[in-house]
Amino acid sequence: MGLTLAEKIISRRIGREPSPGEIVVLPIDAAMAHDGTAPLMIKSFEEMGAKKVWNKEKAIFVIDHISPSSNEGTSALHKMMRDFAKKHGITLYDVGEGICHQILPEKGYVFPGGVVVGADSHTCTHGAFAAFSTGIGSTDMAAVFASGKLWFKVPESLKVNVTGKFKQNVMSKDAVIHVIGEVGAAGATYKAVEFTGGAVKGMTMDSRMTMTNMAIEMGGKTGLIASDSTTKEFLKGRMDAPFIELSGDKDARYSDVLEVDATTLEPQLSCPHQVDNVKPVSEFEGKPVDQVFIGSCTNGRLEDLRIAARVLKGKKVRARTIVMPASREVMLNALREGVIEELVKAGCAVGVPGCGPCVGGHHGVPSQGEIVISTTNRNFKGRMGCAEADIYLASPLTAAYSALNGKFTVPPEV
Repeated sequence: MGLTLAEKIISRRIGREPSPGEIVVLPIDAAMAHDGTAPLMIKSFEEMGAKKVWNKEKAIFVIDHISPSSNEGTSALHKMMRDFAKKHGITLYDVGEGICHQILPEKGYVFPGGVVVGADSHTCTHGAFAAFSTGIGSTDMAAVFASGKLWFKVPESLKVNVTGKFKQNVMSKDAVIHVIGEVGAAGATYKAVEFTGGAVKGMTMDSRMTMTNMAIEMGGKTGLIASDSTTKEFLKGRMDAPFIELSGDKDARYSDVLEVDATTLEPQLSCPHQVDNVKPVSEFEGKPVDQVFIGSCTNGRLEDLRIAARVLKGKKVRARTIVMPASREVMLNALREGVIEELVKAGCAVGVPGCGPCVGGHHGVPSQGEIVISTTNRNFKGRMGCAEADIYLASPLTAAYSALNGKFTVPPEV
């Protein structure tokens, strides 16, 4: 019997074939905490009597959630992180560097076969590079910072096989929203969601990261995609570890297999107030929109900004529109290409690279009764800072056309 991609990564670390449900201890290749989770991690680290970080090259802090700080209390937490990083000699990516899940692969911390943990649930994003990557709590992260290892239960794997070719108005965000609607918000709890098929293989790394990013929204322990030439090209010059191609075996055992025909998909929405409340955009066409947000660890990458700029070039938005690049690197590339200029000319408010409105801390909190289209990954009550706002999750293409028209719009096939 062959191995799933998750099992194959784990087997390389323990030197034998693992069994689903088995407890294993794995060495950690990268460990990250951000300003929402690092302060508690620091307190736990000190309370357990730890004196030093196990490996200062593999431990990372990122200030991205409330970045720049919006109040004195948050500033104190940021200072705590800076002081800890200086004391222990670890790398801290400060205000303006961007979102942790974008920074880690850009800076070479992620590679095929690696084991990555982050004190944030969307750490599953890095599975797009065939790394076993998952979110953990702050106290577990303190133990990792002290020891460099952590126990895991070997997950069962759900295979999502996406075949065919997407229509020109459908993105990977539409595909993963559709999958979440099919599986349910808890349908893949503690499973590795392995995305396969011709449509996935044909995706850019930006699109793949969108897919794995939202594995947690169906309860997944991680999301995974096989590494190939596309992965290698993105990581070229970024990683020190040797590149390897990893994929699940054809005869691997999966707990379930979901078949998705890409040719039948149309633009999708996750409707209030649950990510698995999925409906086609066409059901809402013409409904007015108050705010559009294009950004986040799901869809703030260069590909997403390019698409928005292409839609809005030479035009003006009719709904207030906030755009936040996922990282400084993304923003610089978007500036060089003229993408930022087009977005600003169109009337978008372009912000500092970071999480921004996604977590509702600052930069775009909606008001009561407002309708928001967002390219983020969660839409439960209060997610963006207002429990009485309605948040619809959509692709950057749908978001851009809706911003242009000031109402829900099905993107044309162009």
